[in-house]
Amino acid sequence: MGFYKRRDFLRLSGLAIPVLTNMSITNAHPSHNPEQKKLKDSDAVYFINDGIFYRPDDFLSQLQAIQTKNPIERDSYAADGTMGQLLQKCIQITGKEAAVYLPSGTLANQLAISVLGSSGTKAFVQEQSHVYRDEADAAQTLFNKRFIPLVSDKHWFNVDELRESISYYEKEEAFALPGAVISIETPVRRCENRLFPLEEIKKIKDYCDSKGYKMHLDGARLHIAAAYTGSSIATYAQYFDTVYLCLYKYLGATGGAILCGDKSTIDQMHHLIKIHGGGIFTNWPNAAMALYHLQDIDAVMKEVRNKSITLFKALNEIEGLHLQPIESGSNISLMKIEEYIDVVKLKTYLRQEANIILGKVRKEDGTIAVKTNATLLRRDNDAITSSFQKAISFARLT
Repeated sequence: MGFYKRRDFLRLSGLAIPVLTNMSITNAHPSHNPEQKKLKDSDAVYFINDGIFYRPDDFLSQLQAIQTKNPIERDSYAADGTMGQLLQKCIQITGKEAAVYLPSGTLANQLAISVLGSSGTKAFVQEQSHVYRDEADAAQTLFNKRFIPLVSDKHWFNVDELRESISYYEKEEAFALPGAVISIETPVRRCENRLFPLEEIKKIKDYCDSKGYKMHLDGARLHIAAAYTGSSIATYAQYFDTVYLCLYKYLGATGGAILCGDKSTIDQMHHLIKIHGGGIFTNWPNAAMALYHLQDIDAVMKEVRNKSITLFKALNEIEGLHLQPIESGSNISLMKIEEYIDVVKLKTYLRQEANIILGKVRKEDGTIAVKTNATLLRRDNDAITSSFQKAISFARLT
């Protein structure tokens, strides 16, 4: 009967033994009550995302609610309507002069670095950054840019490490480094959403000003950084020439990106977006959803952070569970589950009985990365804690 024992079925479902003996193994799960209310995705608590990822029916319902409250206006090639309102909102929160919509963060990052470094060939980046590791070598393939990776063993570099690298390339290569670009990502996805120290960004900015270098910020998760450092989006943005903001990580859209900067830089983007196939005729669904969530995202992120602190303290009091925050981290903590608990049964119980979703066990250390996001606000902490207690009881091996 799979990884469930007969007593598990009896304890959870209360079904008669004759029914159990005729049950198909493929249908085995903790609860078989035909009158049980179907679990709704819109009620689920996801510990695997940075934000809400709507299913189609929930997306359409939310979009209709937005339409009813404030009619959505169609845009033409991301220049007006509700998209225009979104662009103005992003200009406001970043403190920049202009903004433009792009279909992806990859295109936003690559075009920004290309335009900022138009007079040079090199850009200095974190070795663990998205632009270096996850964008298909676009810089060298399409934009004639050579990325110089810094510090492979951590999520950030300091101004001395940057200065040393630049000095090396200035001395050892045939050409100097005019027009170099510095790209910084924070939080860093590949490093469990660890934060690049803001104080170091300030020092790097001063150094770059002295060299005449431009700076780009990959802010795909910048509102997370703001919530966990207490610094505003504008505070971060002031140190960079361009800032990319993602529309789907936690703003509910199905895709899309906003790039903010000075008017002369952003004005160059429209032609580049078009020739790289990014000119999409109308974009109002993503614009409306992102604009809706952007109105209160900072308050939501702060509430999630405060709620998670209290929740994790309660979960740590459950025998068999251990939650540890990540050093220099943000919305990710590591959960260790004792060996006398069947992790598969634990996760299955939480999903099927409590509508709580945990991620995979990491091979390197046996922990589960627990991400907190706005879905945490769908349930009070006592209810979540109670669900974990029941799941632990169900999944104990002894």
